[in-house]
Amino acid sequence: MEKVLVAVAVVVVSVILSKLIKCLLVTKPKKLKLPPGPWRLPLIGSMHHLIRNPLPHRAMRDLAHKHGPLMMLWLGELPTVVRIREEVARFMQSLATSAAGGTVVDLSKMISSFVNDTFVMESIGSRCKYQDEYLDALGTAIELITELSVANIFPSSRLLQNLSTVPRRAMACRDRMTRIVGQIIREMKEGMDRGDKASNESLISVLLSLQKEASLPIELTDDIVMGLMIELFGAGSDTSSTTLTWCMTELIRYPATMARAQAEVREAFKGKTTTITEDDLARANHSYLKCVVKEALRLHCPLPLIQRRCRETCQVMGYDIPKGTWVFLHVWAICRDAKYWEDAEEFKPERFENTNRDYKGRDYEFLPFGSDR
Repeated sequence: MEKVLVAVAVVVVSVILSKLIKCLLVTKPKKLKLPPGPWRLPLIGSMHHLIRNPLPHRAMRDLAHKHGPLMMLWLGELPTVVRIREEVARFMQSLATSAAGGTVVDLSKMISSFVNDTFVMESIGSRCKYQDEYLDALGTAIELITELSVANIFPSSRLLQNLSTVPRRAMACRDRMTRIVGQIIREMKEGMDRGDKASNESLISVLLSLQKEASLPIELTDDIVMGLMIELFGAGSDTSSTTLTWCMTELIRYPATMARAQAEVREAFKGKTTTITEDDLARANHSYLKCVVKEALRLHCPLPLIQRRCRETCQVMGYDIPKGTWVFLHVWAICRDAKYWEDAEEFKPERFENTNRDYKGRDYEFLPFGSDR
């Protein structure tokens, strides 16, 4: 036990000394006018303010009520700016341009499984035998991405980089996902060469056909195809299942809203006794159901925080934002801001009726997916 305590003490003292030496040796830049923020502690910065709430984006909104819509936080040694209001989403867009979610039934798991099966069917053409292994790796990767590790908040410390398990676990997940998708691509190519019909009815088969034809202005390599497939599974399946889960949750909480949505669906398919096809769905009028989905996205953004990094020092609202600062656009707080939404905390799909508000990037107060901002 004594040896463990000594080892921990040595690590802590080493980190503190390295930070002190760095502060003494590095020439301090001119003093900048930084945005306001909560008081800090040595080493950990502002992190003690965030752990008061298990959901960091909620803690950030509470802090913003005190410090203002543009707020500076320090996550360890990382300067971070959090933007709470919609106006600076336009600033985020300019940065991006210049830089070129009886017996109890767990509906979450059922919906997630359904969405993942749908994505796999459309992407590969059949249920993949590697699907469960891939989804396990994807789930672990998502957990690691959202985990605040010492390796992330102290990137300059090689000691902490080596001690933290997060980077190694993340690399292991990436290798697993790459291996699985690579195997799928190889098997799909073999099936296409044999003339298997099932190997020509999916997104990946289309990409591989384009690769074989070499008709595109750029070379469509296996790495590009692999990257597209990983992005599709990662970005599409998780956000879609999260949105559907929250839609079901809110409809259960608001029976009148559920009744109206059900009535619309029943009216759209009245007299339909056979299987409902995609053409039927395209022709049907689901205007209120679309409002339900939009309202679920507003209250429960799949991406509560959009993260970008400043490549050069700039000014926002009269404050200096140093080069290298992480900028968090607080989408969750914007979508619940009473300045833009009446009864902002209430689930009211009717607010989207007779309006052209959408989540495709035009309305900066409604960016549940980020819309590449």
